[in-house]
Amino acid sequence: MSEAPVAERPTVLVVDDEEDLRDIMRRMLERRGYATLAAGEPDEAIPICRDHPGEINALITDLTLPGVSGGDLAKTVRDLRPGIGVVFVSGLPKDIAVSKGQIEEDDVLVKKPFTADALLQALKAALGDTDQA
Repeated sequence: MSEAPVAERPTVLVVDDEEDLRDIMRRMLERRGYATLAAGEPDEAIPICRDHPGEINALITDLTLPGVSGGDLAKTVRDLRPGIGVVFVSGLPKDIAVSKGQIEEDDVLVKKPFTADALLQALKAALGDTDQA
């Protein structure tokens, strides 16, 4: 499998306050041809979204973050980067996250623990691209 040139690789911003999990997700994505950016908290993620010179195609964020929820972070990121795909990661099942008002019914959520395939399928759904990766 040949890698796409860096300029053609979709870029994903991974936000999780658990460093080990953030690094695992980055490696999973990079092995599948994605370029990644990473942040441990919303205060790091927002400047990345605002200032990164290239396209950011998707955000993968934990629902529970220090200071701001993943849902609130996603709203801010969507304002900065209209059209960005969003994947939420949580220990909660989707129906509970929706009932608590943390995400919307049509949002994409991957329940922890997850496999690389589950994360990639969720990312494809958020990007609206079944052929990506």
